[in-house]
Amino acid sequence: MSRRPVDRRLWLGVGLAGAAVLLWLGATAGIVWSTLDEAQRERMLDLLSTRGTLVAMMVVVLFGALAFTVRALIQHFIEPAAQLAEEGMVLVRTDVARSLPPQGSAENRALTEVVNQLVAQRTRLGSEMDARVQEASRDIEQEKIRLAALMAELTQSVVVCNLDGRILLYNQRARQQFRALSQAPEVGGGAELIGLGRSIYTVFDRKLVAHALENIQQRMLAGVAQPSAQLVTTTPAGQLLRVQMAPVRSAQAQSAEDAADRAELTGFVLMLDNITREFEAESARDRVLHTLTEGTRSALANMQAALDVLDHPDLEPAGRDRFLRVIREESGALARRIVTIESDNAHNLKTRWPLEDMLGADLVSAAMRRIETVTGLPASALEVNPTLWLKVESFSLLQVLVYLAGRLAEEFGVRFVQLRLDTATGSAGKAQLDLIWSGQAISNETVMSWEMEALKVGNEVTSLSVRDVIERHGGAFWFERERTRHQAFFRILLPLADPRDQADALNFVRSESRPEYYDFDLFKTTEQTRSLDERRLADLVYTVFDTETTGLEPSMGDEIIQIGAARIVNGKLLRQECFEQLVDPQRSIPAASIPIHGIQPAMVVGQPKIGEVLPAFHAFAQDTVLVAHNAAFDMRFLQIKEKSTGVVFDQPVLDTLLLSAVIHPSQDSHRLEAIAERFDVPVIGRHTAMGDAMVTAEIFIKLIPLLAQQGIHTLGQAREAAQKTYFSRLKY
Repeated sequence: MSRRPVDRRLWLGVGLAGAAVLLWLGATAGIVWSTLDEAQRERMLDLLSTRGTLVAMMVVVLFGALAFTVRALIQHFIEPAAQLAEEGMVLVRTDVARSLPPQGSAENRALTEVVNQLVAQRTRLGSEMDARVQEASRDIEQEKIRLAALMAELTQSVVVCNLDGRILLYNQRARQQFRALSQAPEVGGGAELIGLGRSIYTVFDRKLVAHALENIQQRMLAGVAQPSAQLVTTTPAGQLLRVQMAPVRSAQAQSAEDAADRAELTGFVLMLDNITREFEAESARDRVLHTLTEGTRSALANMQAALDVLDHPDLEPAGRDRFLRVIREESGALARRIVTIESDNAHNLKTRWPLEDMLGADLVSAAMRRIETVTGLPASALEVNPTLWLKVESFSLLQVLVYLAGRLAEEFGVRFVQLRLDTATGSAGKAQLDLIWSGQAISNETVMSWEMEALKVGNEVTSLSVRDVIERHGGAFWFERERTRHQAFFRILLPLADPRDQADALNFVRSESRPEYYDFDLFKTTEQTRSLDERRLADLVYTVFDTETTGLEPSMGDEIIQIGAARIVNGKLLRQECFEQLVDPQRSIPAASIPIHGIQPAMVVGQPKIGEVLPAFHAFAQDTVLVAHNAAFDMRFLQIKEKSTGVVFDQPVLDTLLLSAVIHPSQDSHRLEAIAERFDVPVIGRHTAMGDAMVTAEIFIKLIPLLAQQGIHTLGQAREAAQKTYFSRLKY
């Protein structure tokens, strides 16, 4: 945004200068007039009456010259000083440390150089102070690292909440489990349920938690030193959770003498286990037991009755044959029932396996140790890609490798094996694990029989086969020969895990910010807005978001193709709590827009549609204030989908474009790139939804103290100030 209203001082300066010149000309004319006689005055009036148009034109030229002169003076002296004051305030009120560009008069340039020297001095002193603080707090930081490591290594989900149910702390296991509880885990990674500052009551019934807290307090009043409560509950997504709750007390409460003071809580800790699968497995076992007992009882009764009749010596041969047939049929049915139950049990065992991320090199090392321990065969690694992460169930996979190595040693006299691991050629998202040996060749028929037989590892026999394990991993298994090397190998295709580290966003070619085309009312008042208007900006929770679209005309059929969002809690940008989702627009993406956002048509094929994405994003942004740059554009796309999706974003909205105009009315541009440059915010991934959302969030954090400097402390005050800016009055 580079437009700016005409400075009122220009008109004021032109008016004052023009008035002064006219006053001087009038005074001069009056003095000259007083020295003329009557005849001279008449000749002067006749002369002026015939040159009136020329006089008027010269007056216009005079005012034009004055306007040009005043404008040049303002641009050279006043505007650079105003811009220096605004940018200097940024340096004073934020941690931005950048050199200001010198401009304007020589005095202003000199002042800018002094400001830059002061900034450099402050930066140097700040660095020295930070170094001293870091050294003094090294022990505390070490304790924090130990706590973080402990929380990360816990296999149980842990969530810490205050008494309002707001999440204060959680570990990685809890994050994974909450994503599994999401009703739409494939949209935005299922990130809408957990996050700092979010309410635990989106998952648990408030009354259930209150009841558990009441039970804990009663036990504390009764003198129990370490009270806890256990409960089992279902989530809105239908998952079954076993929860253990423990109280959090302040140091004063723990050392208090009075029992009532000791029972005062500041929060609670939840330890969660998802027992849905355990419950389903137990139910399946109950059904199997019921089927086995009922079916067996009936079959045994029929066979016993037939045997009792067969004991009669006077039984006719035809009757004897009939009862023998009953015994054979019942025993056969009983055998088939047992086989079915055994098959179902094996299937349940296969589908129960959890697949976990594992470094491929670790799997190879474990396999070599296991093969040598169980079979006695020397095992070594031939070629192992050290960067590959696999998605596997390591125990069953190790059983397969040990089983195959053992069969090779027993039946073909193989004396050593080697393992090789690399990215699969021709199979995207897969890795190939090879078990290699030298010696006698084996037939394909033998390989097929080994693939189908039950695994036997040492003295242990399971109901699973090599094929069962490979199918569970969604992989493949085959046998190949390398005749030139006189070697052969079994090849297993396994799924790769997601990359461990991803960049925030890709860097794309920068282009101009999209124009503000839409006159959308960002200042409408809702119940939620009224309840938040008196809250301080520094105390609110924000969802900063951005959209990428097929074009700039939502009413003409343009659609959202990506939504990116991040959260701000307690003035901190939570980079790990993000919502990023591609959207299938169900229409073509214009070629002209692809260089801007970098989203190719193939990238959105098969992605969730907007009707699936918006409910998940609405849940992610629940109970927060929305923030965007040029928010009218993004909100228009959301508003136009209200009818088709039933999702209404009625929370208050803040626009960094308008807030920048409030803070810096003298600046030439309020484009996102220009504001980022003023605040020394690095622009990464410009014109990607996630990249723009991150930049906007960092800018908004730096705007809050500058707004406070102008007396704008609450949400209501910020919305009112934004509504009065020049940009909010533009109509398109």
